Amino acid sequence: MHRFFVKPEQWNEEDAFIEGEDYNHIHNVLRMKAGEELLVCDEGEKEYQCKIVGYDETLFHVNLEIVDVFGNARELPTELVLFQGYPKGDKLEWIVQKAVELGVSKIVPVSMKRCVVKLDDKKAAKKVERMSAIGLSAAKQSKRGKIPEVTSVMSMKEACEYAKTLEYVLLPYENAEGMEAARTLIANAKGKKSVGIFIGPEGGFAPEEVAMIEAIGGKTMSLGHRILRTETAGMTILSLLMFLIDED
Repeated sequence: MHRFFVKPEQWNEEDAFIEGEDYNHIHNVLRMKAGEELLVCDEGEKEYQCKIVGYDETLFHVNLEIVDVFGNARELPTELVLFQGYPKGDKLEWIVQKAVELGVSKIVPVSMKRCVVKLDDKKAAKKVERMSAIGLSAAKQSKRGKIPEVTSVMSMKEACEYAKTLEYVLLPYENAEGMEAARTLIANAKGKKSVGIFIGPEGGFAPEEVAMIEAIGGKTMSLGHRILRTETAGMTILSLLMFLIDED
């Protein structure tokens, strides 16, 4: 069953409507008819099974009747925030898509010392807009209950200030202790309300950046004896955390 997100002003206890690009997708691409059903998520705790009542071609609304209401059990009980060193090329698009599928709550692109790409404010804003659209698409595909946020690009100082508000912070780092210590650090994430994960860019972290993260309580950890690419490292630790903290 097709699934769409709505804002609070688009629904009430009995009915709802869909607008914007989703209107065009439902009406002109899927060609759904009155009486057909779809799922609507309010980005909160509930998901609604709805029946199409009809189309308002003046307001460009798909008018819906709510048939049933379900609790949303697809979100992880822990907020996962990915602080991603800004990568080159189109890697960030892949990272956003896969991180959303794995349950991340927020993605923070970070401008680090060894980042190859340097964006001005205008280009960075356009890139974030593009990443947000990819995140929305991935949230729909993976049937997420919320649309993860892709923030504006932060400096390391700004990222560390934000990470200080999180309960637990992990830093995969090639110079960290071995796998037994890593297993303990991963296990300690269980039960935490929020976990931040810092991932370096292609050139890795500068020593002073590691020191900054450790200064706010971040824990360095190994991801094994192999050196992982920036796009692989984040997905590895997100996968480990997803299996650890996801509930039945």
